[in-house]
Amino acid sequence: MARKTKEDALITRDRILDAAELVFEQRGVSRCSLQEIAQAACVTRGAIYWHFDNKADLVNAMFQRVTLPLEEAISRSADPNTVDPLHEVRNSLLNALRKTVACPQVQRVFVIKMQKLEYVDELLAVRDKRVATRVGLIDQVAIGLKRAMAEGQIDRRVPARASAIALHALISGLIENWLLDPKAFDLVKVGTHALNAYLAGLAQPRPVPTTAGAKRART
Repeated sequence: MARKTKEDALITRDRILDAAELVFEQRGVSRCSLQEIAQAACVTRGAIYWHFDNKADLVNAMFQRVTLPLEEAISRSADPNTVDPLHEVRNSLLNALRKTVACPQVQRVFVIKMQKLEYVDELLAVRDKRVATRVGLIDQVAIGLKRAMAEGQIDRRVPARASAIALHALISGLIENWLLDPKAFDLVKVGTHALNAYLAGLAQPRPVPTTAGAKRART
């Protein structure tokens, strides 16, 4: 019986989160109430408070349910056992783009996060959580880039954390612009080109040939 009760609670929680996604997408986060979400989920307002402390807690849970797999994939950039750290960084970021294109739920949650959310009042806690998550992801990518430096794959002159911040901005910016108009460009194709170009720019500079060496190369 206890197991059944736990399963029922999880089903109710997911139903609330499903309803919240749809309501937030239609009306925005600030403009809708927990009562509206309760009605959409066919539960009582008390049921929402059983699972979530407040609206911010609900929003954070909604984001985590969808984005956690993406965050876990990106965190593999820091895997100390990978043979090719730069390849792991590249693949983890490209997989985030592929998942965004392939999954309508990911798209819906990203639209809410990027277009339907104001960080005001109690929702400031959502901003704090988002900032903490971003810092964690950047840290993981930076670890991967440091390992790539140690392997001689990229230039040591650019700090790994600065490169990781720029990579995060590149990927998030591509996703945000694509969500505004998905027909404007192919997210995975354009993202692959942009990511390859950026990572190529981090590569170790080739030595400049001497005058004598250049002459021999031409003969």
